[in-house]
Amino acid sequence: MNGVLAMIDTATLLEKKCRPLESALSDAAIAEHRTAVPEWALQNGKIARSFSFKNYYETMAFVNALAYLSHAEDHHPELAVTYNRCTVKYDTHSVNGGRGGISENDFICAAKVDALAQQGAK
Repeated sequence: MNGVLAMIDTATLLEKKCRPLESALSDAAIAEHRTAVPEWALQNGKIARSFSFKNYYETMAFVNALAYLSHAEDHHPELAVTYNRCTVKYDTHSVNGGRGGISENDFICAAKVDALAQQGAK
């Protein structure tokens, strides 16, 4: 890539599947990927977003759909679930020789979680 980052957008991330990775993204690549999922914030070495729902039933429906998505991608988030809110956090434990970091897989899943939440809002 000659030091030039490719443009990352939501559609590109939605087309990808998670795969085994060895290295975390650089700070510049993280910043570029965040433009595709702007509602996700960096928090303590993870990307995170909170979703609000009308009630516990809607929250759990989202969590169950997210569990299915996570199984399909073989990439699992950290979740904090309350009555009407679910906070989702992603990082990749296996990169950087097991030291962890943020990888493209985290952004692939973030884009898919955003699409899932948007489907549920209809």
